[in-house]
Amino acid sequence: MVDVERTAADRFDTDRFEASRHRLASLAYRLLGSATDAEDAVQEAFVRWQTADRQRITVPEAWLTTVVTNLCLDRLRSAQARRERTVGAWLPEPLLDGDPMLGPADTAEQRESVSLAVLMLLERLSPLERAVYVLREAFSYSHAEIAGILAITEAASQQHLHRARRRITGARRRGGDVDPASARRIVEEFLAAASSGRAERLVALLTDDATAISDGAGLTETLLEYDTPRRIAAVARAGFTPTAAKRRFAGGTPAIHYARLNGDPAILFVLGEQVIGAVAFELAGGRIATVRGIAAPTRLVRLAEAWRQREPGTPLVTEW
Repeated sequence: MVDVERTAADRFDTDRFEASRHRLASLAYRLLGSATDAEDAVQEAFVRWQTADRQRITVPEAWLTTVVTNLCLDRLRSAQARRERTVGAWLPEPLLDGDPMLGPADTAEQRESVSLAVLMLLERLSPLERAVYVLREAFSYSHAEIAGILAITEAASQQHLHRARRRITGARRRGGDVDPASARRIVEEFLAAASSGRAERLVALLTDDATAISDGAGLTETLLEYDTPRRIAAVARAGFTPTAAKRRFAGGTPAIHYARLNGDPAILFVLGEQVIGAVAFELAGGRIATVRGIAAPTRLVRLAEAWRQREPGTPLVTEW
């Protein structure tokens, strides 16, 4: 009888954890910028939950939030993470819109906190500043709650948030919202101009201070960065114009699909059912402010899995 009761209790506690899994994964993803690392943190929290004296945990949600947050902070502070996330060598892992790991999106602050732009800006913050910013902006925790989670004072929490907001706001581009139809049109025009080699049209689609960043398909140790419209146009023409050599490198003839990644319009290069590359566009004032190219296989794992589970629709380009 005791074994039956223990089994029922364990099942109940497992269900309680699973009810929080998506929220915990969303928290970990915002803190780490990596879906793979976020999943690892949540799984480690589950192991700790199973071995904890759960009868003494009065508020499971708060306990789990504290564990996941501190696991992520340990990761951010580790020597390995500092090497991996060296400035100039790191891009966040993009996710398809609708992925539960993107988490709450009811407010502008929540949506912005998971954008690729903000995830990159969060890299400029200290681990504590990053944690306070995410807990406050994305999950609306009070400073008293944040202080309890991070073992700091409320005053320290407020100071960390002030510094984080100042640093992110100072570097954040804002050009007003672009409606989905207009965003898609801009991306389609960029793709058409790049693949046909129309440099002047590409320049016209970019803001005067546009930037482009690429991970070089994981073949370089640092990011490739371009900081003028004409340089970006030249790189886009070279990269998007299809050639036999590029198809051999890709392993075939990919199709190009429109998608949205972390709230931004994007295009995906898809070979069969496998996503082999993604380009996300940050828009400002009806033009393209930032182009982010991501093709390193390690950054596309969850995105590729999610894509295979969706009905892709008609591609923008059937055979590139």
